[in-house]
Amino acid sequence: MTTQTDTIAPLRVADLPQNRVTRFDLAPTNERLNEIAEDLGLLGLRKLRFHGELRASGRTDWRLTAHLGATVDQPCVVTLEPVRTRIEADIERLFLKTLELPEEIDGEVEMPEDDTVEELGAEIDIETVMREALALNLPLYPRKDEAELGEAVFTEPGKDAMRDEDARPFAGLAALRDKLDGDDEK
Repeated sequence: MTTQTDTIAPLRVADLPQNRVTRFDLAPTNERLNEIAEDLGLLGLRKLRFHGELRASGRTDWRLTAHLGATVDQPCVVTLEPVRTRIEADIERLFLKTLELPEEIDGEVEMPEDDTVEELGAEIDIETVMREALALNLPLYPRKDEAELGEAVFTEPGKDAMRDEDARPFAGLAALRDKLDGDDEK
């Protein structure tokens, strides 16, 4: 059985039971929700729950499986009005004692394809995993359903502004082709 809690201290790996599942259920209070919303640049964070389990994976590694549920308010990318989004996501992390890092070639390092794998330290911080999972699952460009980005036209005084249509020279050619094709049919 798991008890819902507002906060969980980082779990010391040495204290985790190797033969038993460790369950967790995080549901931050309104004060904590406001802190998280501010940290992530959200207009609001109404609900947040992160529940799951941590279990041994082999002799030295640990697997976290969880579900994240959240209701967030973000500014619309067009109107800046609040956009409410419900996020539901299954989260997995594999904490490996020995994690092979990619080689550095000419000062560049390629990112590993599997972003669910992390290096195992002395502790596993469930709250940090929750915050990262929330940040990664936020909509990148929240937009109200009716919001449309209109055409903005700027120019120097006394000159004709360049419009979107002017930047499409082939659209004029296509219209000319269509006109010529119409003349051929007569």
